[in-house]
Amino acid sequence: MDIRRRNNSPTMVPVNMKSNVMNTQNVPAEADRVLDITGEVCPMTFVRTRLALDAMAPGQTLLVLLRGDEPRLNVPRTAAEQGHQVLAQDTDATGVTRLMLRRR
Repeated sequence: MDIRRRNNSPTMVPVNMKSNVMNTQNVPAEADRVLDITGEVCPMTFVRTRLALDAMAPGQTLLVLLRGDEPRLNVPRTAAEQGHQVLAQDTDATGVTRLMLRRR
């Protein structure tokens, strides 16, 4: 699922997305859901991430697209503190971080 904003309210739409950036054996080729929070700032970055994780079944994966140093550090740390698994994290040349999480 991809969360896209319409009039500042997130909506979920299905997305099939292959991840070519994260090349790790334990990381699924596809995420079960995709959350684009590149336009959000802390603390809303983790609020949106947590809401997406809460709506998922245990074991499902969430690909989070985020931007900025604060979310890049805080979102994976907070997700791990809540028991979710951080599978991979990569930042591209444009400054967008792709964070793959597995729901606990």
